[in-house]
Amino acid sequence: MKPWSTRARGLSAGLFLPLLFAACGAPEPPVVPPVAPPEPPVTVPPPPAAKTVPGPSGVDVAALDRSVAPCDDFFTFACGGWVKTHPIPDEEASWMRSFSVMREENEKLLKEILEGYAAGKDKDDPYAKLLGDFYGSCMDEAAIEAAGTKPLEADLKLVEQARDVRSLSTVIGKLHKSGTTVFFDYGPEQDFKEASRVIFALHQAGLGMPEREYYLKTDAKAVELRAKYTKFVTNVFGLLGESQVKSKQSAADVLVVERALAEISFTKTDLREPKKNYHLVKRADLPAAAPNLGWDRYLTELGMEGTADFNVAQDTYFKGLSALLDGKKLPLPKVRAYLRFHVTRDALSRLPKRFVDEGFAWRQAISGAKNLPPRWKRCVRATDAALPEALGQPFVKRTLGAGGKEAVQKLILAIEGVMQGNLAGLAWMDEPTRKLAQAKLAKIANKIAYPDKFRSYEGLSADRASYNRSAKAAEAFEIQRQLRKVGKPVDRAEWQMSPPTINAYYDPLLNEMVFPAGILRPPFYSTTVAAPANFGGIGMVMGHELTHGFDDEGRQFDADGNMKSWWTPAVDAEFVKRASCVEKQFSEYTVLGDAHVDGKLTLGENLADLGGVKLALMALEREIGKDAKQSEGEFTPRQQFFLGFAQAWCGSYRDEAMRLLVATNPHSPPQLRVNGPLSNTAAFAEAFQCKEGQKMVRKERCEVW
Repeated sequence: MKPWSTRARGLSAGLFLPLLFAACGAPEPPVVPPVAPPEPPVTVPPPPAAKTVPGPSGVDVAALDRSVAPCDDFFTFACGGWVKTHPIPDEEASWMRSFSVMREENEKLLKEILEGYAAGKDKDDPYAKLLGDFYGSCMDEAAIEAAGTKPLEADLKLVEQARDVRSLSTVIGKLHKSGTTVFFDYGPEQDFKEASRVIFALHQAGLGMPEREYYLKTDAKAVELRAKYTKFVTNVFGLLGESQVKSKQSAADVLVVERALAEISFTKTDLREPKKNYHLVKRADLPAAAPNLGWDRYLTELGMEGTADFNVAQDTYFKGLSALLDGKKLPLPKVRAYLRFHVTRDALSRLPKRFVDEGFAWRQAISGAKNLPPRWKRCVRATDAALPEALGQPFVKRTLGAGGKEAVQKLILAIEGVMQGNLAGLAWMDEPTRKLAQAKLAKIANKIAYPDKFRSYEGLSADRASYNRSAKAAEAFEIQRQLRKVGKPVDRAEWQMSPPTINAYYDPLLNEMVFPAGILRPPFYSTTVAAPANFGGIGMVMGHELTHGFDDEGRQFDADGNMKSWWTPAVDAEFVKRASCVEKQFSEYTVLGDAHVDGKLTLGENLADLGGVKLALMALEREIGKDAKQSEGEFTPRQQFFLGFAQAWCGSYRDEAMRLLVATNPHSPPQLRVNGPLSNTAAFAEAFQCKEGQKMVRKERCEVW
């Protein structure tokens, strides 16, 4: 399924981007729901000091590694015991106490739901037949084996019609409409400068490896991975029936095309700069932006020939792509090899086991996972990706108790309340900027657990006899739903994650925070533990997402979601200075001895972690009092808070997955997400009596919010 919306473009900021491979290569898309109007933040008066904190602490003492001092390495102190006793399962690239374990529990529940639907149970549930038929078709490996490569035949024949520059644009349009991404991607997008409307966006895309540097770097690791990727591409052509000599030549052609695309692509850090990724172009001016792409024919194939406004997001990429597709720089035989490969690659999950195994061999090279996940997991993930709000309904019914939304809303309002007070007293912010910051905070919308009104799948059916037909039908349905948005007002009720998703996000164009039902469970949130654990878990998540509204990206958008400069120059300069401290701090970290964290790529997430910890602790202390005492256990409420935060990030990565994370992910590795912000936090040092000179106390402490 296509990764629609600004989240896929790198603007919206999620809490976590797991290394999760669904049905052998198909990326999971965002989702959709409506909500109540945003409520303004409230100011909560502090309770009397020295209050006793009732209930279990929520600290997992078995997870601790007491051989490590908390002031030397707090992550290992909080998590070392858990990491030692929870090795990474063979089918996983990483394993985390929160995300991985919660996902495992969620998927077992979803499996139970889907197997019931597939067997004809609970027929009166919304979309029971649709879900059961989709999941059942995915699980029918015998039918998939019998179909062989028939699912590819139509698109492979289409590729052969690309005989010149003119016909190539038609072929690209048809492939895009069928769900195969080649050369670039498209879709609806909020206008950065007029956030109330949806325009048509064009974005760089079409690489087979994770990002451009995998093609351009010359170190030994990069060369090794390119060799493994080349082998994967070669083997795919072999499975399509090409001879050994022919398949090697076809793979070489694919690498030539993809390297050429990599050379003109924006860097991953440039993709995080909103102003660099917004170039509004009128329909009449599209040919000037990329003359060789045949926009009339392309848009006609999508049924979008009447579209008026476009964001040619990475403008120089499209100029470069147009030059490459002049029929000479990239000869048509090489282009057709590239198209054949991507048609096959995008369909791997719907093909026989020999294709799935080849896809996994490549995933193994970049993630380190030893085994392919069992079929049922891949089919649960594929169903959730294709039919997110249909599957979300029975999930929510079974997991979120009455009053769940209201309890979480109170926590959010507490976090927003301390942000309101924090902004009011921020010494480096002047009054004009402060006033606009408060206005933005007051307009943030909060979406909790699940949509007030779920999306309709009326008119969509799945074919129990063919997984390919089921998947293609769902994809076509979603593509048309997305394309219908263009030219219309923005639907501010829409979500970008399904209810079972264990994640959260802030969207700057919508000025909203979203917390799906999937994350509103232990270890992030529980109604049975004392307040410090909940504030350290889900409270920190809320503070993290709230801070994204004012991070290096979010601050470029105003209260209504428009990209606009609303900071005075002096305040802007002070923010940049403070943020550069965080960028410098994380750029100095390395993993595996030689892999440097990219402080610029991870800046937004690191700022959000730093702000999230501060806001959540402030909100906790407003609720229980700064000097509150614990009613049980060995740790003070403040210590419980910091342990609750850290233990949500307990986990480990395989070396290959860690290198992939550092190379491509805007989030820092978990150990650094704990130690990095806490080493800047005076309250942490005070809670654990850390002294200057110890590793968890930085000489140059960074503070933004």
